[in-house]
Amino acid sequence: MNLANAFAKGMPVIHRPPLDREDVCDEHGAYVALCHLGSVWTGCPMCARAAEERRDAQEARRQKDLADAEWSQRLGRAGIPERFMRCSFDGYVANTPMQVQALEFAKGYARDFERVRASGRGAIFVGNVGTGKTHLAVAIGMHAMRRHGASVLFMPVQRAVRSIKDTWARGSAMTESQAVAVLTYPDLLILDEVGVQFGSDYERQVLFDVLNERYERRKPTLFLSNKTQDEVAATLGERVMDRLREDGAAVVPFDWPSHRGRAAQ
Repeated sequence: MNLANAFAKGMPVIHRPPLDREDVCDEHGAYVALCHLGSVWTGCPMCARAAEERRDAQEARRQKDLADAEWSQRLGRAGIPERFMRCSFDGYVANTPMQVQALEFAKGYARDFERVRASGRGAIFVGNVGTGKTHLAVAIGMHAMRRHGASVLFMPVQRAVRSIKDTWARGSAMTESQAVAVLTYPDLLILDEVGVQFGSDYERQVLFDVLNERYERRKPTLFLSNKTQDEVAATLGERVMDRLREDGAAVVPFDWPSHRGRAAQ
């Protein structure tokens, strides 16, 4: 069909090459508009690009929300204990230089969580019972969830190991690999009571499997322990410690008397 017949039938004309003209966007200024079909002209390319980026961000967020919802459902009641849900940096009492140092480390770790999440950098809190290790670790987790939209899981090591061992039972709803995946998924994993477990070869292998998966995915982990640094290293094993050192993990000492002991007095 020739051009005259196209006009006669009211059909839009395809322009090859496209027509062009100068136009002005209120936000981005001058640009060249193109017309490929009939009298339909393209708008500002920068506005179009920004709209596409917004759509991509919304879709990414939707996918993340779906994944988080599935993760939360699978976790059930495992997570931050209710008694620690209100832990915050403001509620942590720091009276000594070492306590201030621990508090500042935790606040900095939380404030810089985007880089922490990108690098997989973890930390080990070691010290006596009742010195605030759990308080600061949970405060980090709460900040990461609220300010950075991170997924966080708090779990004693014994429960983590048991969650994997339970998959051996007949009729288990999860496979062993799925149980490991539950511990691998969260952006931040907080493992409490490191060293309380028996420390068998199997338990060390389970920990290694979980932490190696997190290492490969650059997922940070916080370790809390009432043991010494050497005892923690013996529990985790040299392979895990080597990976923690590679990612720049810090050891934060909580070397002061128990807050709970002073409160009781």
